[in-house]
Amino acid sequence: MRVWRGVRTARPELGNGGPHGYPRRSLPDASATPCVSPTELPELVELQQIIEEGGSRIEHRVVGDVACHGQRMQLYAIALGNPDPQVPAVGFFGGVHGLERIGAELVLTYLRSLVRRLRWDSVLQRQLETLRLVFMPLVNPGGVWRGTRANPNGVDLMRNAPLDASEAVPWLIGGQRVSAGLPWYRGPQGAPMETESQALCDLVRTELLTRPFSIALDCHSGFGTVDRIWFPFAHTARPIAHLAEVHALSEIFDHSHAHHRYVLEPQSRQYLTHGDLWDHLYLQANVDNERMFLPLTLEMGSWLWVKKNPRQLFSRHGIFNPLIEHRQQRVLRRHMAWFDFLTRAASSHRQWLPTGAARERHHALALQRWYR
Repeated sequence: MRVWRGVRTARPELGNGGPHGYPRRSLPDASATPCVSPTELPELVELQQIIEEGGSRIEHRVVGDVACHGQRMQLYAIALGNPDPQVPAVGFFGGVHGLERIGAELVLTYLRSLVRRLRWDSVLQRQLETLRLVFMPLVNPGGVWRGTRANPNGVDLMRNAPLDASEAVPWLIGGQRVSAGLPWYRGPQGAPMETESQALCDLVRTELLTRPFSIALDCHSGFGTVDRIWFPFAHTARPIAHLAEVHALSEIFDHSHAHHRYVLEPQSRQYLTHGDLWDHLYLQANVDNERMFLPLTLEMGSWLWVKKNPRQLFSRHGIFNPLIEHRQQRVLRRHMAWFDFLTRAASSHRQWLPTGAARERHHALALQRWYR
């Protein structure tokens, strides 16, 4: 059994760094071959630096390792706050799809901010006395290094859970078992989940599903021109059991952030898929009626970046990431309010979770809004 550690790691030599002393994360074009070894992946190096900077203020452990180009890449999990299983928790995940590097960068940016605020921010310190925060910023480091959506085995991790859609899914994009040479490959029938998928699920089960209330946020990009917040289901169009609670969460966000531009909706409104990890975990969480788990996906609208800079169409990474520096910085800033909102909502969940007639009202409003 691996244990959480607060041990400092060695700082690798980086040469020319980006802002704040961290490495510049350049995005190669589609034809480029990675110019660094897997263990020198900038996002991985930055995560190791954050661990070092956090020191004894954070916990970290290696939850697995994967082979990539003849080397082993470690999968890290970070935790802050109260480990008591009775306090609520929020989990932040990124880099599930290797091409969508902005998701990993967003989680790293937020984690780095928290680590630095812990030195002086007494409000944050008090908040973490009653809250647990868990991070897995780089779920698929091999895919990030290779510049592919899938992991080094060619498996799309978000199609890898042992869960089949109960309704028709779109061809290919809904998940396929024909070949790893085609996108959205689920993996062989009956095979265990990939190491990365299993590590994510194990972390969620031990750190989130054991608590009375928890939220997960998985950061992606590449769908449409607006930023969307998706909640389950992806394998069926039917509503989830906690539809009223999701609607109540949406309502308090609308009231406290009146000018936000997110579209909150079930993923099934866009398309259905096989093997969704968050559907898989949500269904497991629902076995215990005393616990509530709300998995959410931030789907950043990367088509807007392409619209503003059409040359990005000629780069495989440009379809999924902002390639211009000031635009990338704007994206990293814009979502910090949403991240902070989730931590506050989890800390104060007893204040806004609906009960009785209020829950019935939220359920009816949610059906009208999302399932007409």
